[in-house]
Amino acid sequence: MNTHEEKWTAWLDGQLTGKELEQFEASLPDISAAELEKQDSHKLSALLKEQITAPSMTNVEFFHHQLRTEIARESRPALKPARETQASWWSIGRLAWTGAASLAIAMVCTFFVMRDDNIGGQSTYTQNVLNARIGPEVNSYATISMFETKEDKVTVLWVEGLQSLPSEYAAK
Repeated sequence: MNTHEEKWTAWLDGQLTGKELEQFEASLPDISAAELEKQDSHKLSALLKEQITAPSMTNVEFFHHQLRTEIARESRPALKPARETQASWWSIGRLAWTGAASLAIAMVCTFFVMRDDNIGGQSTYTQNVLNARIGPEVNSYATISMFETKEDKVTVLWVEGLQSLPSEYAAK
């Protein structure tokens, strides 16, 4: 034992024996005063053991006590382990890769949707009708006129002098 307080406590509890006990009692300035203090310490210890005991609880009180401690434990904010607070699924790297992949998908979709050559122009069917040469055997006075508005995206073909269009120009 190193310190005087540790030796004093061991002497009060009766744990010192033999040579240690003799050396410790020799180091005390007044052995009779120390013996009186030892007896007082034992009396105080016995009194405290007798008077201070845990209150006995009935079954109902014990149950309520358990419920209150459980509620108090659950109402405290849960502490996350250090690993969970540091790493999350949406890290900066994953966020950047997700954004790049979204832009690539948008560009691919735009390419496939916008790859038609006649965007905003005339349809193939309209081109065929306008380029058609109406032979004299059908009607020599037949005319085709086209009226177009870009803002409304409407094209009107006005065919005059024909009873019907030739079969090769039927609606597709």
